[in-house]
Amino acid sequence: MEYSWQFFRAGGIDQVAIRSADDIAHLGELDQKLWVALACPTRGIEIDPRTLDLIDTDNDGRIRPPELIAACSWACEQLRDPDELMQGGDTLALASIDDGGAFGPSLADEARRILILLGKPEEITTISLDDVVDRSKLIAAMRFNGDGVITTKTPEDHALRLMVQHIIDTQGSIKDLGGDDGIDRTKADAFFAQATALRDWHAIVAGDATIVPLGERTGAASDALSAVREKIDDFFARCRLAAYDIRSAEELNPSQERYQEIAAQALSLTSPAIAELPLAAIESGPNLPLVGRAVNPAWAHALSAFKEQAYAPLFGEASQTLTETDWAALQASLEPYRQWLLTRPQTSLDALSIDEVAQITDSDAQAAINGLIDEDLSVEPQNARIVDLEKLLRYKRDLLRLLNNFVSFKDFYRREGATFEAGTLYLDGRSCDLTIQVADAGKHASLAGLAKACLAYCECRRAGEKMTIVAAFTAGDTDFLFVGRNGIFYDRNGHDWDATIIKMIDNPTNVRQAFLSPYKKFIRAIEEQVAKRAAASDASTQSSVGSVAGGLVAAGTGASSTASGAAASGTAPAPANKGPSKIDVGTVAALGVALGSISAVLVGIFGKFVDLGWWIPIALIGIMFAISGPSMLIAWLKLRERSLSPILDASGWAINGHMKVNVRLGRLLSQMAHIPLSARPLRDPYADRNGARYTASAAIAVLIVVAGVWRFGLANAWLPAQVHYSAVAASVKQAVSH
Repeated sequence: MEYSWQFFRAGGIDQVAIRSADDIAHLGELDQKLWVALACPTRGIEIDPRTLDLIDTDNDGRIRPPELIAACSWACEQLRDPDELMQGGDTLALASIDDGGAFGPSLADEARRILILLGKPEEITTISLDDVVDRSKLIAAMRFNGDGVITTKTPEDHALRLMVQHIIDTQGSIKDLGGDDGIDRTKADAFFAQATALRDWHAIVAGDATIVPLGERTGAASDALSAVREKIDDFFARCRLAAYDIRSAEELNPSQERYQEIAAQALSLTSPAIAELPLAAIESGPNLPLVGRAVNPAWAHALSAFKEQAYAPLFGEASQTLTETDWAALQASLEPYRQWLLTRPQTSLDALSIDEVAQITDSDAQAAINGLIDEDLSVEPQNARIVDLEKLLRYKRDLLRLLNNFVSFKDFYRREGATFEAGTLYLDGRSCDLTIQVADAGKHASLAGLAKACLAYCECRRAGEKMTIVAAFTAGDTDFLFVGRNGIFYDRNGHDWDATIIKMIDNPTNVRQAFLSPYKKFIRAIEEQVAKRAAASDASTQSSVGSVAGGLVAAGTGASSTASGAAASGTAPAPANKGPSKIDVGTVAALGVALGSISAVLVGIFGKFVDLGWWIPIALIGIMFAISGPSMLIAWLKLRERSLSPILDASGWAINGHMKVNVRLGRLLSQMAHIPLSARPLRDPYADRNGARYTASAAIAVLIVVAGVWRFGLANAWLPAQVHYSAVAASVKQAVSH
């Protein structure tokens, strides 16, 4: 049987009403074409992000209908009475959990266990979200927390604690759910595998004299040989070359110039300049001295260590020099050990001795560590139940609100605070409730402009933080909304932010504004033209004044010079040429004809207008609508198309319907300041004093016009005959004659 739904109409579309838990349980049966939204982001909306993350099972940062339907079905299954979801709140009675559900008994038992861990009295039969939301407190009370990570606090045996610390020191650590450093099975297995590999590698040389000819001293001998191998090879190679050609000996030894360069430096026996020289003087076929002043002083210590640790144990203490034959034999004796060193497994256990490694591998530490990890993993289902219990409590608190802001927009159209509204913006004498946080104003505006609404993008600042919002101005005029204006923004938590408009999308907010728009534009154009003409006239005047002043100065200077010259020559100065002093009669006649023509046209128009008689008011109305009609029509069409959908779509929502914002709703979204008439002051001490003069002048002008119309008989068509000007004038003349 098909489930019966109830709907309400708002924003121009029919929306489903979530009235009971049955509606929530049957949400999957509602045709998704009837949903207001089909997707919403998990960030930037006024619902706890943790709740949204629990619903967002694929962790893509968006919630879609299948995820919301699954959340509703799961929540209804966990409760004896799903109407608990309609009550809201973040507390839940233990008896409300359905024992017959898939997780019912486990969740109920988990709730009781949590109350015990928190030390709550047994008579408490309700659990709150605060009891389970801080998992760290619960986990801190557990020795095993189900994450498969053990710390140095987990083992009760001191030796095992040291073993855990060894693994942390060599393999690194990971954090457990309680925030402590610990190890998991991977790190434990890697540690014991490396220890076993080192033990097996050491076992290869046990008792093998070919690899360790000097026993435990073989390692020291190999290290001493490696320290001087390159220099000794260099020495014997030079000697062989000198033996090949005695003439090369001089070049193979350091030159006099080289010693001069060295002598110019601040020297010590370990100076690099000395260490670069051969171990001893190069001759054709000598042996290498191992001690004495003939040895390069920078290598004396290394050669002495080589003699004591490698050469002497194999060839005797008496020899003080090394032959090329003994050098080859010595290298051959220690080469197996060198090759064995190259097979050392790569581990991070270098800090441990072979005895410590053997002790680790011979003990049962690995089995004990793995046993602790297995025991920790065995309680992992309890951890999962903690998460499920948290999810159930969050769904009880937030799920209905999400439905009323996703499946329908009940909260928005009832003005109960929609989840996508970021707060309230106060600017230009009004408050704007339809504000949405945006990440990129430019990208958002490219789509939000289709909403046909007046949108102001504001940068908000508070205590070093910044965010960008878009506010919809849906009532009042927009004449004084422009980039740079400042206001105050209050977020949903009541925090105040400085707000500055950084971008505007201008659209009409009402038909009245559209009616006055042409006149405002006309007046603005006149003001601009007057300002331009005034500026041009002022510039011309300034230029003329400057020219006149310059001419006067030049004339005075020239007259003085001319007078002096005339006096010297005995002649009078020539009179200055004068320009035309009379106005051209033709110009005056042309101006008179033009003014007469204009006056005739105006009188003709006025006469025709007066001939309309009682139709004059209708004509005035027609003229006004001819001027304002197009802009009013455009505004009316835009207001009919004004929608919330593009604004939310640009913010990451997927709106399924055309969410209209009509004029009535717009007045609620942007509320103007209103002062009660009883509280309005009657007198403004700073009012413009010329206002009365302007009013009187306007009244006099109207009277003059009316008198002129009456004097010239232009209103005779609708005035009684006895009040015509001719009748009144005749009566006055007759009275005067008598």
